[in-house]
Amino acid sequence: MLKNFEQYLIKEKRYSEHTCLAYIKDIEQFSEFAGIDNQSTNEWAEVSQSLARSWVVSLLKSKISAKSVNRKLSSNRTFYKYLMTRGLVVSNPFSSVHGPKVAKRLPEFIQKNEIAIEKIDSLFVDNDFGFRDRIMFEILYQTGIRLSELINLKESDLSANSIRVIGKRNKERIVAISNELYSDLMQLIGLKDALGNEHDFIFFTDSLKKLYPKFVYRKINNYLSQVTGMNQKSPHIMRHTFATHLLNEGVSIEILKEILGHANLAATQVYTHNSFEQINSIYKSAHPRGHKI
Repeated sequence: MLKNFEQYLIKEKRYSEHTCLAYIKDIEQFSEFAGIDNQSTNEWAEVSQSLARSWVVSLLKSKISAKSVNRKLSSNRTFYKYLMTRGLVVSNPFSSVHGPKVAKRLPEFIQKNEIAIEKIDSLFVDNDFGFRDRIMFEILYQTGIRLSELINLKESDLSANSIRVIGKRNKERIVAISNELYSDLMQLIGLKDALGNEHDFIFFTDSLKKLYPKFVYRKINNYLSQVTGMNQKSPHIMRHTFATHLLNEGVSIEILKEILGHANLAATQVYTHNSFEQINSIYKSAHPRGHKI
């Protein structure tokens, strides 16, 4: 049953492999708590709201974060919706089970002076892999693409003034790039070919294989550690930084939504608090007494 649900997530919902694995793990965790045989439709149909709530209570008592509890609830809620559409159960015991409130975390970002060109250029060693690292760093900051999108970027996705990005749920978008970044990417492709790398992915590891998440994380974390004292130094911080800097330069939130590939505007609005710097600057220059603040 779970195998069929996994195929539904992949083929119909177009979820990533990582997301599908998380869903299945969450459902298996609940089935273990409830003593359910995963292949038994009858046992899934007999689950009550009371049992679902008891599971949530047990998760909270285990000190699992509110965010993780809500994700587990969502996984099981989605699973029951799937069972209902196929006539395997008549109700969803998770439909009225509410998770804990999650405190909204505002996205951190790197200050402009910390990520200035003169600072960044000095970070990378002068060899083939140092060049690769610099372009990897630059494309994350200049385009705001996700880690998974960087890893899967192919030569065929590159054009003179843009890159084609395949985002969540296989949603495609076009992101503009500068002439300089295009030239650097073409140079990187030439370097890749010269090193004997035959796959179509633009970026590569030291062993000339396709990138993987931990490799990129280690690289970005190392370079950011040299320019900022922030606690978070991940590739996703580069995306936050990209978005915040664009908003501070006057890019509309609607345009930013399209650039980032967000499904709805609410996901983009988390960045608006960081653009207060720009709002404050406009106020000071426009209001007759603004300069006194």
